[in-house]
Amino acid sequence: MKSRSVFIGTVSDYFDCLVFDDWVMKANLSADVYQSLRKTIDQGARLDISVANAVAAAMKDWAVANGATHYTHWFQPLTGITAEKHDSFISPAPDGGVIMDFSGKELIKGEPDASSFPSGGLRATFEARGYTAWDPTSYAFIKGKTLCIPTAFCSYGGEALDKKTLLLRSMEALNRQAMRILKLFGNEEVKCVRTSVGPEQEYFLIPRELYEKRKDLIYTGRTLFGARPPKGQEMDDHYFGVIKPRVAAYMADLNEELWKLGILAKTEHNEVAPAQHELAPIYSTTNIATDHNQLTMKIMQKVAAKHGLVCLLHEKPFAGVNGSGKHNNWSISTDTGVNLLSPGETPYENAQFLLFLCAVIKAVDDYQDLLRISVATAGNDHRLGANEAPPAVVSIFLGDELQGILDAIENDTPYEATRKKTMKLGVDVLPRFARDATDRNRTSPFAFTGNKFEFRMLGSANSIACANIMLNAAVAESLKIYADRLEGAEDFEGRLHEMIQKTIRDHKRIIFNGNGYDDTWLEEAARRGLSNYPTTPDCIPHIMDGKNVQMLTAHKVFSEAELRSRCEILLENYCKTVIIEANTMTDMARKQILPAVQGYTAELADGVAAKKAVSADIACGYESGLIARLSLLTDQIASKTDELEAAVLELKGAVDVTQEACAIRDAVIGKMAALRTVADEAETLTAERYWPFPTYGELLFGVR
Repeated sequence: MKSRSVFIGTVSDYFDCLVFDDWVMKANLSADVYQSLRKTIDQGARLDISVANAVAAAMKDWAVANGATHYTHWFQPLTGITAEKHDSFISPAPDGGVIMDFSGKELIKGEPDASSFPSGGLRATFEARGYTAWDPTSYAFIKGKTLCIPTAFCSYGGEALDKKTLLLRSMEALNRQAMRILKLFGNEEVKCVRTSVGPEQEYFLIPRELYEKRKDLIYTGRTLFGARPPKGQEMDDHYFGVIKPRVAAYMADLNEELWKLGILAKTEHNEVAPAQHELAPIYSTTNIATDHNQLTMKIMQKVAAKHGLVCLLHEKPFAGVNGSGKHNNWSISTDTGVNLLSPGETPYENAQFLLFLCAVIKAVDDYQDLLRISVATAGNDHRLGANEAPPAVVSIFLGDELQGILDAIENDTPYEATRKKTMKLGVDVLPRFARDATDRNRTSPFAFTGNKFEFRMLGSANSIACANIMLNAAVAESLKIYADRLEGAEDFEGRLHEMIQKTIRDHKRIIFNGNGYDDTWLEEAARRGLSNYPTTPDCIPHIMDGKNVQMLTAHKVFSEAELRSRCEILLENYCKTVIIEANTMTDMARKQILPAVQGYTAELADGVAAKKAVSADIACGYESGLIARLSLLTDQIASKTDELEAAVLELKGAVDVTQEACAIRDAVIGKMAALRTVADEAETLTAERYWPFPTYGELLFGVR
């Protein structure tokens, strides 16, 4: 049995050492078993049980050799995080001892209890059985002392209860339609088309001892109270600044843990807000990238604990400074290594590129609501459109060169290619280099950046599966429409030109190359007829719109029942999240903030009384004014806490989850904001020694 021992040397020595990858499989499986497994992975061929038994035995021996004692089917239920149930490899031996055993049946299928996972009505509460099914396209790995086997998760009736199943379906749908298009262009050597993703991950690091003193961070992941500190991000001095030693040590350990698991962590730097940072990986196939991003978030938090830190992944942990996003860099490639979104040297003459580009433009315009839905959470509602992230209106940025090409095609005018401009920096010793064809428009929700699209609306805690499911499915629909029209066309080139031209004319409203932060853009977007769903309750019900149900079910990405369940689950998550936040606010206001303000007010009053006892003529204007203001704020905090509590209680009268979500949007959110306003003012007037939990200044600048 060949294994790669875990040791620390150069990165190439230990990279991927905890992954049962192609190198390990080739070394530990017979040639016949290996080839059969590769056929399953690459072509979707059915896996024979004898092959599964051989793979399971080799996987177990490798895992045990690397210190594993247990295995788990690692899956992604609709909770937004991963789940696992551990079983040991031990089995009873005839002599009363134990043997280490793992069968093909155990590898292929697991049976975790599904009763307490969200299902959105797909099963009754008493129907507890669920199944996990091995996904051979994503390599098994070792975490701690457990062999983790990536799996899909479904109900007893076969409905998907996870995100992986739907993602794999969407990838298959896009592959089917893209292959039809490529065959029309004479590409017979291509066997499959895959989407690839590189998700940039933003996060905050704060000291653990401060985190543990804040109920809001513990219960909700974000601060529900907090006055702005004297300094925030105004100076832009944290952005790409020198990484502090403590953070650098954290990043070094994080990279090491990620590299052992084959996660291609590449870029790390300070982000805009104090205490905010970013990690970006190299691209990988969407299914694997999704698994890796889920692992990355978990390992970020685990490594932070070792350094006395807490990693915050909430989209908006602090008001007044930038929140955290996750930029989903998405592209389409063939198994022969051709990026179908690469314009080449002459994009105007590259008909295949232009057709795939138009397919994406059409998809984003036709299904802009689904893309908005795919990133909708209570947390992300605080971030989108807040001058730090794209607005809630979906649009596409293409840049001047591609825009010029599309304009020429639309108007049947010659395209005059512009030579790439050389950047002249005004200093002879500095090198000259060609300027990229497109800028990186950070205000655009969906920007073309050379050979990929950057979908920037995801929140930092989101699974990237949801966005890529909708994106893959929508593009598959565009490609299907194109393939249906092109197959059998007598004049292929004429029909192709006509279709590209029609797409540009019909969908140019979705293209916007300007500043997405400008208020006038929202007015312009409304004139163009683009959808604008500012909040989660505004957009989620549209997942059941007829056009969306028809498209997603036609490509077999969702069943209608699965769509209804997602609608209910997403709204339930929104409601539960905000109610937990509201209850946390009332608890903190009554048990911490009010006693603190009252205590300080009493101290001031005692001071005034002591002064007056010495002489009735002593002026106490400052103290008296402060006492009056704090007394008023105390009353306001108390009354607004009562109002918030009452609003939450009224939610029990909602007839369904949609009505409850709308009531939260219309009543509860505003009362939370009102309570915060008066509490934050009280913080600015209360002596520091009285304030019951760490302030923004301590949290944002506490890591030194």
